Amino acid sequence: MSFLWLKQYMPRGIYGRAALILLLPVVIIQLVVTVLFAQRHFEGVTHQMTDTVLRELALVLDVAEAAPSRAAVPRVVAAQLGVLEIEVIPVTAEDLPPRNMMRWYDYSGRVSANRFAQNMPAFKAVDFTASDGVRIYLISDIGPLEVILDRRRISASNPHQLFVYTIFFGVLMTCIAFVYLRNQLRPIKRLAQVAESFGRGRHEPYSPAGAVEVRSAGNAFIDMRNRIERHIEQRTLMLSGVSHDLRTPLTRMRLSLSMLEDDEAEPLMQDVDDMQRMLDEFLNFAKGAAEGTPEAVAPYDLVAEIVAEAQRAGRDVVLLNREGDGTGTVKLRQLAIRRAVDNLISNAVRYGARAEVSVLLTDKTLRIRVEDDGPGIPEERRVEATRAFTRLDPSRNQDLGGGVGLGLAIATDIARAHGGVLRLGESQRLGGLRADIVIAR
Repeated sequence: MSFLWLKQYMPRGIYGRAALILLLPVVIIQLVVTVLFAQRHFEGVTHQMTDTVLRELALVLDVAEAAPSRAAVPRVVAAQLGVLEIEVIPVTAEDLPPRNMMRWYDYSGRVSANRFAQNMPAFKAVDFTASDGVRIYLISDIGPLEVILDRRRISASNPHQLFVYTIFFGVLMTCIAFVYLRNQLRPIKRLAQVAESFGRGRHEPYSPAGAVEVRSAGNAFIDMRNRIERHIEQRTLMLSGVSHDLRTPLTRMRLSLSMLEDDEAEPLMQDVDDMQRMLDEFLNFAKGAAEGTPEAVAPYDLVAEIVAEAQRAGRDVVLLNREGDGTGTVKLRQLAIRRAVDNLISNAVRYGARAEVSVLLTDKTLRIRVEDDGPGIPEERRVEATRAFTRLDPSRNQDLGGGVGLGLAIATDIARAHGGVLRLGESQRLGGLRADIVIAR
């Protein structure tokens, strides 16, 4: 039998699921114990007390029917059965209630009423709502009678105490359980926060705490974070060293070419410039998103500065009006975001005639969009385009001075380091490529 349909009703968080696992058995046990106690003990005691009252009522009927008149019934019963502390009043048929009267929560009253109806033919109805006692209505040979007696003679006093105690201690144990769960789950939530921050490029101090299993997971996370940071550092140092070491021979080659005739030196100088541009892109890729520290930044103002610099460099790019509210700040690495947006703008104006940039800031996300009117990228090759050292020659014109295939890879790496993604699509406005950097706030 499949229980998959239950998943939609289960809590999604570990706190809710742990609380359910801990509290559900306690609640079920309390309900079972309460029901069994009510049926076997409380109900049994009520039966015994009701049977005693039944025998007394039978005696009252015998004495009342032997009275010389209906009016003499109270006096005769009081004289002969006064020790029972029962008051008998003759009533008319109109005074008889049509049914039993009791409050909705009166469990013992229902048990007693059923017992009266099963074992006493003269029983007509009972009223448990009266404040001066229980009123039992009987049909005797001399007419209807109303018998008044103390409620404590039919059922145990304060029958609700069991349920009050059950609810009170149930709530108390629930509160204790929630406090315990909160203390146990706090290290797990802290570990999740630190892991999320590390995924966004922020290094937060963390010390494993909590249960043994949580501490083991925390120590494993610290080891993993250290290995990743060492790997990033080694990659950065290696690529930076290679790029730096190659600049010296390139400079010597540039000086040597300057001694040649222009016709002979021009193609070789172009090759040197291409190599220089490749080294610059390698160095930018090596830096990745680790450059700078996260700080509160107004996204629209930052992108406006990037677009202004691109316009001064002669690129045909415009910044659209602010979408929506667009106010507020987001924690970003300014240098990394500048590099990512500048790469997207460079690609846009390289493969198209013009580019448009827009910023959308909501309560949950930041979106920086760059669109162009170029040939775009086919949908089946967009994932491939974000990989390092990938050049999509059929889709992007290589004759326009393309790079080494690191522009989109750098933007993707920077977006992921901020806890976001780079999404590629088709521009509805310009018909070319649409690149979105989406970052969660």
